[in-house]
Amino acid sequence: MATSNISATMKTSPSSTTRSHCNSLSRFITFTSNNNIHHSNHLFFTKTSNSSLRSKRSLSLYVNNVISDQKLTEPIPQQEVNDDPSSFSPNSISIASNIKYHAEFTPSFSPEKFEVSKAYFATAESVRDALIANWNATYDYYDKLNMKQAYYLSMEFLQGRALLNAIGNLELSGPYAEALSKLGHDLENVAKQEPDAALGNGGLGRLASCFLDSLATLNYPAWGYGLRYKYGLFKQNITKDGQEEVAENWLEMANPWEIVRNDVSYPVKFFGKVVAGSDGKKHWIGGEDIKAVAYDVPIPGYKTKTTINLRLWSTKAPSQDFDLSAFNSGNHAKAYEAQTNAEKICYILYPGDDSVEGKILRLKQQYTLCSASLQDIIARFEKRCGGSLNWEEFPEKVAVQLNDTHPTLCIPELMRILIDVKGMSWKQAWEITQRTVAYTNHTVLPEALEKWSYDIMQKLLPRHVEIIESIDEQLLHTIILESGVEDLELLQKKLKEMRILDNFDLPDSVLELLFPPEENSIMDSNEEVNIYDEDEDSNEEADSDEEKESEGENNWNKTMALFKPAPKAEKIVRMANLCVVGGHAVNGVAEIHSEIVKEEVFNEFFKLWPHKFQNKTNGVTPRRWILFCNPDLSSIISKWTGTEDWVLDTEKLAELRKFVDNKDLQTEWRAAKRNNKMKIVSFIKERTGYTVSPDAMFDVQVKRIHEYKRQLLNIMGIVYRYKKMKEMSAEERKDKFVPRVCIFGGKAFSTYVQAKRIVKFITDVGATVNHDPEIGDLLKVVFVPDYNVSVAELLIPASELSQHISTAGMEASGTSNMKFSMNGCVLIGTLDGANVEIREEVGEDNFFLFGAQAHEIAELRKERAEGKFVPDPRFEEVKTYIRSGVFGSSNYDELMGSLEGNEGYGRADYFLVGEDFPSYIECQEKVDEAYRDQKRWTRMSILNTAGSYKFSSDRTIREYAKDIWNINPVDLQ
Repeated sequence: MATSNISATMKTSPSSTTRSHCNSLSRFITFTSNNNIHHSNHLFFTKTSNSSLRSKRSLSLYVNNVISDQKLTEPIPQQEVNDDPSSFSPNSISIASNIKYHAEFTPSFSPEKFEVSKAYFATAESVRDALIANWNATYDYYDKLNMKQAYYLSMEFLQGRALLNAIGNLELSGPYAEALSKLGHDLENVAKQEPDAALGNGGLGRLASCFLDSLATLNYPAWGYGLRYKYGLFKQNITKDGQEEVAENWLEMANPWEIVRNDVSYPVKFFGKVVAGSDGKKHWIGGEDIKAVAYDVPIPGYKTKTTINLRLWSTKAPSQDFDLSAFNSGNHAKAYEAQTNAEKICYILYPGDDSVEGKILRLKQQYTLCSASLQDIIARFEKRCGGSLNWEEFPEKVAVQLNDTHPTLCIPELMRILIDVKGMSWKQAWEITQRTVAYTNHTVLPEALEKWSYDIMQKLLPRHVEIIESIDEQLLHTIILESGVEDLELLQKKLKEMRILDNFDLPDSVLELLFPPEENSIMDSNEEVNIYDEDEDSNEEADSDEEKESEGENNWNKTMALFKPAPKAEKIVRMANLCVVGGHAVNGVAEIHSEIVKEEVFNEFFKLWPHKFQNKTNGVTPRRWILFCNPDLSSIISKWTGTEDWVLDTEKLAELRKFVDNKDLQTEWRAAKRNNKMKIVSFIKERTGYTVSPDAMFDVQVKRIHEYKRQLLNIMGIVYRYKKMKEMSAEERKDKFVPRVCIFGGKAFSTYVQAKRIVKFITDVGATVNHDPEIGDLLKVVFVPDYNVSVAELLIPASELSQHISTAGMEASGTSNMKFSMNGCVLIGTLDGANVEIREEVGEDNFFLFGAQAHEIAELRKERAEGKFVPDPRFEEVKTYIRSGVFGSSNYDELMGSLEGNEGYGRADYFLVGEDFPSYIECQEKVDEAYRDQKRWTRMSILNTAGSYKFSSDRTIREYAKDIWNINPVDLQ
């Protein structure tokens, strides 16, 4: 490598204010246009909302021999040094210099060229400079004030690309675009080089990322905690056989946004055994030990210096666990076994759990997240407290939010640390834990209310099982004391529903509550009975005692039988119940969902602790989901509302209602939608090979593939549409049907066979319909492979109709429905999840509603089981048509069979596709009618955006902060 001659001079302002900010400022480097570099290190805070700058200092550094042969398109002059911090502003010249510096001195690529992939890394590292500086400043300030912080634990963070979001939040999009232009590159092309971070799958992870954006933007002190998955869930390819899964490669070229913290690591233990020490404390010893190492990803707020942190854990084994002797003897696999076992914990998001090994790996993932995060949280708490450590203050300084049940082990883990490590009593530790932890429920689906095998958990986490058993026993005492023992059958039902441990015998202490010792002397009486006494009275008395004893014994046996677990039933740990018991707050994520949580899912808990339950309707960030992904629409909104404040105060979107019938607004609105549709036309051609018309309605359903989300209902409606088209003349079908491009996207979990059948069927229908010359552009069916955030950022702004058609009462909330509505897309859907609230806000006339309602579902399933369901002839017609072979040689008997019969696993149409099919296709006819009137449709579109003001994650986070976490925003200004 070429040598460099370096000399440096430092200039600093004498101002003490300037000096105090020096360590929180980022570097901007100025290069001359020849092969000598003048490195001017302007350190600055990013702009606040009033565009003020806080401080800077300047460093001059001369370096010879710049190797890259990429020439700037114009010379970049040296920046003048100015000691007035308020006069300095990052511009394209200094940014270009900084990018060039990283291309040379933070190299991820060979030096010969400055191609677009290298430009991406250098640009990201340039932006990261500013984020690190603000990150340091943010947490220096939080530590100084020692304020309460919220910690958001989630197995998923579906971030999407970071570059455009970061420079947008820093208000540097223009300067970075100009800087890259000077370097011979286009910002949009550079941004496309970034792979989506493979840290999530669906709405759960995207919600978590929206929350982090809002927390930073609103200046709330908070961190996110997750796992750093090497391969993510999987990358989805679509082949002739349907979905094919391959490993994600998002880390193959490294991740420029993360900062490894080699000095921040914590031990995590598995297996082993629990022993009692001479001091009476429990000690968890032996087993398998790994290390969790921190990787930090800075999360910038919009128009604020606040930059919060997403800390991701990666796992490895201590170096001493490498078996050098085995390696040298040729047994390489054995030598590396410990490292392999440690590393595989963070290989895959949601590894398949059909095997015992898969279940153990999933449980290891969950415990790693909980243990490492809590150890880190506690270490930070102790550091902030210094010499005045008071554990009673822990809940006053720390709020831990569990995003669904995956981080449930936080509850027994916090108890373990407080009792076994910090030496607290059970009572003190339990009070601290309950006041610290809160739980967000995301589902009412039975299979998603997480349960774990007791045997697996006991083997992997023996100390935690002891703690969970004690929590369960304490819960049983609480329930019995509250409910009484008069009605044992009612009590048994309550215990069955509420226990954390399912299919377990009652503990002895609980049996004593049911049968107090003084009353339970059936089998152990100390009274002597003289059985030889011939006295009649004595004999009668003895007979009476025997009868009572016999009656008592019978009652005892009946009671024991009542509370006896089912024979041969597997012992289960119910994580959702543990969350409700171990936390101080439980929230649903939409109004209808929260009611179902209270009235059905956790009804007995709600009756016991009504104060714990509340609603927090989900929200999405308007920065990523309007401002950055839909700039054309954003400009229109700002123009007609007269302000850009809607980006931070979405209630201003409602101002659009005043102009909904304005012809100029409608014309601009349609033009923006058309422009976005043209991007999708090119995208679909590139990704699938299909050519679609921008003049057709873009009808979109993109989300995780699951039976309850009913992609099957959608595609069967399309099949019905196609069949009717084929039965008509060209003129008839043109008059009857609006042209549509039906777009699907989403991943089916790799072991979810039925979901994968649905993907295969959709692609088969598309292959037939899209090559039918009679139909032409009147109908196209497209499955977009590997749907992710970046694809969503293209599809959502271009969509005109979006389908949110889950079986009522089964979707907790949804967030994609909010994103579509924000972008002026009209929804068709059931009264489920956030659809209910969206429909209320946008207006009933601007939402296409169909289907059974949540309160009707149980009765409809009951009628089906009794054989009373009579399918609509059109539904039967579609099934017959599918089985006719028109869509290829694949056998769809299993798929169609799931919709038939009245009972049985995988049959009887549990998700009511056949029940809702008639109202669905009739509603789709109303969609066609509305779309023909483009003035009416545009009006509906505008009112959807105007009515989406309620669904900003900023609003949701304010509610969490106030009602659950009790934290306050802190502005670094």
